[in-house]
Amino acid sequence: MTIASQSVEQEAHVSGGEGGVQGRSPSQIAWGRLKRDKVGMVSLVVVIMYVVIALLAPVITRMLGVDVSYHTELIGDGGLPKGSSLANAAISLQHLLGIEPETGRDILAELLYGSRISLLVAFSATLLTCVIGVTLGIIAGYSGGWIDTALGRTMDLILSIPQLVLLISLSPLVLQSLDQRFGVDGNTARLIFLILVFGIFGWPYLARIIRGQVLSLREREFVEAAISTGASTRRILFKEVLPNLWVPILVYSSLLLPSYISAEAALSFLGVGVTEPTPTWGNMLSNSVKYYQVAPLYLFIPGTALFLLVLAFNLLGDSIRDALDPRAGRS
Repeated sequence: MTIASQSVEQEAHVSGGEGGVQGRSPSQIAWGRLKRDKVGMVSLVVVIMYVVIALLAPVITRMLGVDVSYHTELIGDGGLPKGSSLANAAISLQHLLGIEPETGRDILAELLYGSRISLLVAFSATLLTCVIGVTLGIIAGYSGGWIDTALGRTMDLILSIPQLVLLISLSPLVLQSLDQRFGVDGNTARLIFLILVFGIFGWPYLARIIRGQVLSLREREFVEAAISTGASTRRILFKEVLPNLWVPILVYSSLLLPSYISAEAALSFLGVGVTEPTPTWGNMLSNSVKYYQVAPLYLFIPGTALFLLVLAFNLLGDSIRDALDPRAGRS
């Protein structure tokens, strides 16, 4: 039995008919709280819409008859689309969000395919961060002694490194290494680089949280009972301790996703992430800077899409935290 299940007795509901009391699981209680949170539910719907649209990007673009290929024949003098103006940016029934300057690519198609890159990097990096952070956090908190000290100093070392400068400086070296040793090059190597770097630099934050939780859990009765029965350390860590950590893991993951989405866009903007011709939101923002005075919609559209997705993830993370913590609540 996990610690979270102790709240079941406090929030049991009365079934109809014979008036019996039926207990609910912690997940049912949390879902009930989340459903009552209007902000959380709206944010959840927005996140699901983004994910579904990203997965169906090839289908949607095919139905609309657009793609991300270059159409320079649509570009006029000055690099702007033919017939465009400050107000419409070449928006038409065929190009619902307009055309990209210089390349003639459909902005809607770029937006759809760019969301796939952002979500792929964010979800993959979050998974890697959780695996490393949870594993090392449990080991540090439960073992104590020199193992805890060594892992703690490693966390301090990683957290003290200027990440952005290191990312930019290490990018050519890592990409070259991936090409020579594993035969991975191009944007595939850049995606792997982003995921690895986010995971390597992101796990200490989660590991510290998990370590603090484990320091408390290892003194609980169910852990002492498992030790007295001769259970192995591996079983204690991953069968007894880990199930009690799902709340902080889930909450931290929900807040980690939007930070990685923003980071991927920022690195692509700086030229460290995925490069052309693969469309990403960061590349779209980077290219739009040159035309923001004459084609402001080209900057506004990807910026708004990125803003809404990050905001939805952040609000959803807050709602999940409130739903999972019985003592939490918005004032």
